[in-house]
Amino acid sequence: MSSERQLPKFDDLPKFKDFTGCAWEVWGKDDQLGTVNLLTDDIVKEASKEIKTGKAIGLNWPINFPAKPAFGRKAPEHEVIVHEAFGAVNDDHLHINTQSGTQWDGLKHFGLVHHRLFYQGQAGNLNITNPTDIDPDLIKYGIHNWAQHGICGRGVFLDLVRFYTEAHGRLPYDPFTSHPIPLADILACAKKQGVTFRRGDILILRVGFMQRFNGATPEERDSLGSKPETFAGIEQSEDMKRFLWDNHFAAIASDQPALERWPPEEGVQHLHQTLLGLWGMPIGEFFDLEALSKHCAETGRYTFFFSSWPLNVLGGVASPPNAAVSDIPPSSMSLSAHPTRTGLLLTPRQHRLRNTCVCACQAT
Repeated sequence: MSSERQLPKFDDLPKFKDFTGCAWEVWGKDDQLGTVNLLTDDIVKEASKEIKTGKAIGLNWPINFPAKPAFGRKAPEHEVIVHEAFGAVNDDHLHINTQSGTQWDGLKHFGLVHHRLFYQGQAGNLNITNPTDIDPDLIKYGIHNWAQHGICGRGVFLDLVRFYTEAHGRLPYDPFTSHPIPLADILACAKKQGVTFRRGDILILRVGFMQRFNGATPEERDSLGSKPETFAGIEQSEDMKRFLWDNHFAAIASDQPALERWPPEEGVQHLHQTLLGLWGMPIGEFFDLEALSKHCAETGRYTFFFSSWPLNVLGGVASPPNAAVSDIPPSSMSLSAHPTRTGLLLTPRQHRLRNTCVCACQAT
């Protein structure tokens, strides 16, 4: 659009110490949204043209999955409180680590680890000690900023699992292993699907974790919470950074637990440091893309309106995304036959319930 502000190319961004591509103050020195700034009213309005029938698909794993989270995170706890004196009245308690399942990593999650800095060069401890007496300096860069803005725009889906399987007859890597997804394959997948990118797109990648988890043995699933983490993900190359910045994606998500190849090779910087610490770009992980993959394959359509409303937690580090996409044209697939994570079948009403969502930095 002609009114769009020009943004610097990746190669024109300044360096910060040992990092290339520092975007601090691109949106002003007081900015707390990062690349979510790209989701302007005009961008969201244009994205709404993707809605044709109003059909939606949720992208959220049940919040009590996985039962044994990776990275040493707390297992989810859900307790239903029955009020016997009132006959038919219940409450429930939910105790989770906001990053144990489907999630957005927020700006307070992962910074420049060796420099002890977060987005915008924020140093120090941003811990809230009294939730009823909020210090604005302590809640800076919290997940509430995205919650109050919303992460809504045009979603673009790249089904790398289907791309690889059609080319090789099978997935040529194990999503439970440290395998890099090269930029060349992402571009080839986009070309095969006929996808082009627009400023402010939300990029969604299916790499294979959910499919692998669904077919895993109970022992394999449980081991994810007890062994050193190894997961497939996008490569941590300069070309990958250049691709993500120069296309001006507002956010990126995948079905993998870490988005990027985990762990990186020796001596290679975590991509989280660039995406969150230098750009302020939301990182989505554990997105359940299986139903979306089936619909996109049937319809041949890989763009849609994406909506996500994180939890409005002042100063929060991360959040379940409450994410969904629409409009996916109707297809002949019966949702009642879509398996849950335990292999049971859901009724259409159970599926509706399951998928409901609230539709200048210089080196020093």
